[in-house]
Amino acid sequence: MYAIVSIAGQQFKVAKDQQIFVHRLQGDEGASIEFDNVLLAENEGKFKLGSDLQGAKVSAKIVSHLKGDKVIIFKKKRRKGYKKKNGHRQQFTKIEITGISL
Repeated sequence: MYAIVSIAGQQFKVAKDQQIFVHRLQGDEGASIEFDNVLLAENEGKFKLGSDLQGAKVSAKIVSHLKGDKVIIFKKKRRKGYKKKNGHRQQFTKIEITGISL
């Protein structure tokens, strides 16, 4: 059984006991959260979508908050002496899917 759910503006294919990284979410480590924006669900070869998913929820637990790898942004205009170097580390939340209820 799996579901496609929208979390923080992105779509993820999730299954029970799966761990995924999503954009930073509010909440403490160990807190449980629910996502009710389920777009598609599959159970034993039967697909449900649209109005069939009224009241469907995906529950998860926040495992940790962390930063991703450093991303370097380098801008240059040749023969002008213009160089800019910048970078950042994206904030992520690691969540574990605890259940999918239809």
